[in-house]
Parts: sequence; C-alpha cells; structure tokens
Amino acid sequence: MTVKGRWQDWAAIAAGVLLAVSWIWHGMLGPQKAALFVLALLIVLASTMSITHPGMLAGEGFIFGLGALVFLSPWLTGFAGTNAVAAWTAWILGAVVMVAGAAGIVQVGRPGGVSGRPVAH
Repeated sequence: MTVKGRWQDWAAIAAGVLLAVSWIWHGMLGPQKAALFVLALLIVLASTMSITHPGMLAGEGFIFGLGALVFLSPWLTGFAGTNAVAAWTAWILGAVVMVAGAAGIVQVGRPGGVSGRPVAH
C-alpha cells in the first residue's frame, strides 16, 4: 500500500490537528482559541485538498499564508504576552506550516511539477 500525498501535505495536516487540539495543553479559551481553531481547520482542509489535487500552486500558497497567519496570531489576537505556551505553540506550528507550504510551492513550481516528469507545453 502506498501513501498518497507528499510529506509537506502530511506535515501541514499534523500541524493543523495539533493546533486544533492545542487548547488542551495551553488552556486558552475565548476568541483567541476560536481563531486558532478556525485556522487549524483551514490548514487541514487546504492540505487535504493539496493531497487530493496535487500540483495546485494556489493551494500551496494558501497553506503558506495560513501558516503565516498562525505565526502572527499571538500578536494579532493579543495573547503573545499573556499566554507563553499558546504563543510558542502558534509560533512553532505556524513555522512548520509555512515550511511545508514553501516546500510545496517549490516542488509544484519546478519543471516537471509534482510528478517530476517533464511537462509538455
């Protein structure tokens, strides 16, 4: 049995799932938790779309953008100075998603695309 998808997609899904349940270990509730949860769901959805529809450059860019929003969320939603565990969770997982998105952009954008075979023009 072969696993469908690339490591970038699975790394982003794992980061999204961890982000969705991260309130368990940092205890943050309220609008900040809701923002992280919605971003996590969007990351999982976009990464799943990337697995099922490989080669979409816009999807990889969307994953990168979501990672950037997660990374910036401690400052955007105001919990950077009040909940260090939640802030570090957002910074680490946001960076993981950005790396996965950037690696996906590079892989999709290179000659041969996702498959590695030359593309006929």
